[in-house]
Amino acid sequence: MFGLRGSPSAGAGRKEILSRNSVMGVRGLQGFVGSTCPHICTVVNFKELAEHHRSKYPGCTPTIVVDAMCCLRYWYTPESWICGGQWREYFSALRDFVKTFTAVGIKLIFFFDGMVEQDKRDEWVKRRLKNNREISRIFHYIKSHKEQPGRNMFFIPSGLAVFTRFALKTLGQETLCSLQEADYEVASYGLQHNCLGILGEDTDYLIYDTCPYFSISELCLESLDTVMLCREKLCESLGLHVADLPLLACLLGNDIIPEGMFESFRYKCLSSYTSVKENFDKKGNIILAVSDHISKVLHLYQGERKLEELLPLGPNKALFYKGMASYLLPGQKSPWFFQKPKGVITLDKQVISMSSDPESREEVPMCSDPESKQEVPMCTDPESRQEVPMCSDPESRQEVPMCTGPQSGQEVLIWTDPESRQEILCTGHESKQEVPICTDPVSKQEDSMCTHPEINQKLPGATDFEFKLEALMCTNPEIKQEDPTNVGPEIKQQVTMVSDTEILKIARTHHVQAESYLVYNIMSSGEIECSNTLEDELDQALPSQAFIYRPIRQRVYSLLLEDCQDVASTCPAVKEWFVYPGNPLRHPDLVRPLQMTVPGGTPSLKILWLNQEPEMQVRRLDTLLACFNLSSSREELQAVESPFQALCCLLIYLFVQVDTLCLEDLHAFIAQALCLQGKSTSQLVNLQPDYINPRAVQLGSLLVRGLTTLVLVNSACGFPWKMSDFMPWNIFDGKLFHQKYLQSEKGYAVEVLLEQNRSRLTKFHNLKAVVCKACMKENRRITGRAHWGSHHAGRWGRQGSGYHRTGSGYSRSSQGQPWRDQGPGSRQYEHDQWRRY
Repeated sequence: MFGLRGSPSAGAGRKEILSRNSVMGVRGLQGFVGSTCPHICTVVNFKELAEHHRSKYPGCTPTIVVDAMCCLRYWYTPESWICGGQWREYFSALRDFVKTFTAVGIKLIFFFDGMVEQDKRDEWVKRRLKNNREISRIFHYIKSHKEQPGRNMFFIPSGLAVFTRFALKTLGQETLCSLQEADYEVASYGLQHNCLGILGEDTDYLIYDTCPYFSISELCLESLDTVMLCREKLCESLGLHVADLPLLACLLGNDIIPEGMFESFRYKCLSSYTSVKENFDKKGNIILAVSDHISKVLHLYQGERKLEELLPLGPNKALFYKGMASYLLPGQKSPWFFQKPKGVITLDKQVISMSSDPESREEVPMCSDPESKQEVPMCTDPESRQEVPMCSDPESRQEVPMCTGPQSGQEVLIWTDPESRQEILCTGHESKQEVPICTDPVSKQEDSMCTHPEINQKLPGATDFEFKLEALMCTNPEIKQEDPTNVGPEIKQQVTMVSDTEILKIARTHHVQAESYLVYNIMSSGEIECSNTLEDELDQALPSQAFIYRPIRQRVYSLLLEDCQDVASTCPAVKEWFVYPGNPLRHPDLVRPLQMTVPGGTPSLKILWLNQEPEMQVRRLDTLLACFNLSSSREELQAVESPFQALCCLLIYLFVQVDTLCLEDLHAFIAQALCLQGKSTSQLVNLQPDYINPRAVQLGSLLVRGLTTLVLVNSACGFPWKMSDFMPWNIFDGKLFHQKYLQSEKGYAVEVLLEQNRSRLTKFHNLKAVVCKACMKENRRITGRAHWGSHHAGRWGRQGSGYHRTGSGYSRSSQGQPWRDQGPGSRQYEHDQWRRY
């Protein structure tokens, strides 16, 4: 691609960073578009596009759907990124971004990834391991040069995605968190709401048949110029139709289809391709060759032969069709799925055809009963290998997707259950009424096509919900033949970790509205993840944040998974995909809940989340402190003013957990928080630490990860504290902390750390006293580095597939079993490994 003048990129490095770190979607397509087909990229101006949209659709606000995860690196404009994040500067940059679009009358809708789909877990792991190697290079550079590496090694600060959600909400923006891979929900939202376009950096948006796709990396914020990537022009260049693009994407490899799956097929296409251009790169020629094969070979047999007869799918057939279906938005069908009547199994006059379930994004064989003229979905029993009709449960209100056979000639439309948010394809055979598309019920958009869940309004053409449930029920469970198309594994109805549908619905609403963090993931799937943190794998004196905060998460599990009466023995383990040194990420860590003691007993989630009595706020706070195992310090913490109450809670926990934290560290943490209150954004921009210390880098990231853990606990406990109290732009600045750390390490007086401000001195001693007193209750005496003995060096040891502590530098006693090995990569964690006794 080509650059635009005036882009706020702090030089040419910005686009290099974006392209290096945003390799998402279809393999090789980003480079191909930029080098081989530059005419696909058209410079456009958002202000002009918005004016045109308003004239074409009077009364409709031009709206851009923003894939926020693609934009994080663009938004993070501060020069310093190594010290833990320049959060005040970052918040200012976000505010400027929003203001620029608002000024020209453009509405922004921000989508964040809410979970990692199982289909894309391997790709997620691959990227995390690659990031680990980059982080090792970063720390090697810091130790060698004592300065921040160049922008070519840029790594986004820990917690950036989490805190960006809350920053945007603070700025009054509509911010949504996905229930599946965000790019699918972004593409769906853009299509269903007639949006101006999608702003992001993912070539999958060229594949989806949705609204126009604009590049964030090419955006010049001052002029609002950017580049539009046109899928129609891409198809014209490749001799394809838009409906062929999902097939091309899967054959080239994407986040679902491994790149090596069709490698031999691609080279076979290349060897027979007669128009190889010497000036094109290898990947460019492969894309042209595969496209040529689709247009000149596969098109000849389209509709006559099944796709698996034309492609070397082999044992990968299910995964391939799943990859294809992942690009089909609600209401869309693919011409490449087998649709001819010949060869289709009939059973009791039932016809099996194909349908795409937009929620599970898997292919579901469908059986049509010619008597009732209703479609009944089918799934495969992996044990018997028989086709089993899928039934809907009227109690759980879980619906299964429905569609007409492709030969029926009837239009496929969408109906969405506002409770379960699952999309159901309906045709209205009897009433002949069309059922309109319903948009995301949680987005609270005033759309005539959507039913809001709070008002229980019924959809046109869906006048009796209970009747529809009965119509979906299956009556013939015995199927003696398999569908030869067999496009995917069985479709499973979601089995959640929590059975209380009311509580689960509340958690889901908070999740979708980006008001919580990890809570719904734990309650629904029992699986969570945490990406890379700037941690030095060679520094054995500091444990990973994944281990330090694990006991807190374990207590949160016991709170959220309250259905399990005997937490220690019966409650299933939560699967944690946390990145830490030495973890190969082959399997998740299996972490069991940890019982906690709340004064007056642990309240239920219904009490914490639904009871609005004033005294309940006290119980919520008691529960939060119990998650940190700090119930005994309640009075001291309550005496602390905002926003330092949450910070003190976190510091007490850290210093109780990790013995290698010293008095100088405590001074630096408190001093930077106090000094931050009196500094302007411009003062923070101009601040320059003398040099970069690798331990301070790790401590900065450790504190920020603690703040994200606070978001989790506060969400789980019913929000006893204001989220703003522990947003990093209010209590943490990376460069400022680094400066205070270096001063404290050199032995500077507290007055110097506090910049000779007397009022801060009183607050400093008060906060220090609260932390030290609470630590003493746990027999943890915080000493200066000069008083350390040799045991504070800390040691790591290897045992089986995981790390364990061998020195006395972390905990006061070795009581309790740290964890039991359950085979490589499948460790179960039951006890509080890092807890001091």
